[in-house]
Amino acid sequence: MFDPSRDQVREMFFETWRKYRAGQPLIGIESLALDTVLLHPEYHDVLSMPARYRDKDYTDESNPFLHMSLHIALEEQLSIDQPPGIAQLFKVLVVKKRQRHAALHEAIECLAETMWRAQRDAAQPDAAAYLECLRKRAQGA
Repeated sequence: MFDPSRDQVREMFFETWRKYRAGQPLIGIESLALDTVLLHPEYHDVLSMPARYRDKDYTDESNPFLHMSLHIALEEQLSIDQPPGIAQLFKVLVVKKRQRHAALHEAIECLAETMWRAQRDAAQPDAAAYLECLRKRAQGA
């Protein structure tokens, strides 16, 4: 299992943005990271100044690196339908929200809550609770 450190995640985003702006080819997960970065122009200044933001501590939900990492995690889950059923629930959510990016943010809230609970409880993420959160959002509850 790939378990990068905070510094590795940040460097991947900084390097992806640098390569994109320099017109250099991307490798591996950098393509998915770039898709996420391009959805978030509000983070472009942060990514353009690694020396300033490399070690910044974020104590609230404004952490751009966490947000973009959740985007990538969700995209990977959708690509392999893991947990099973997530892809179908997400399709319903996209129809409800009428925009894929808005649906991604709804789903990311469920993912973030699931991960927070797992960390708090020192347990594995609860896939059933995660899917139920998505189901409720897709149904408008």
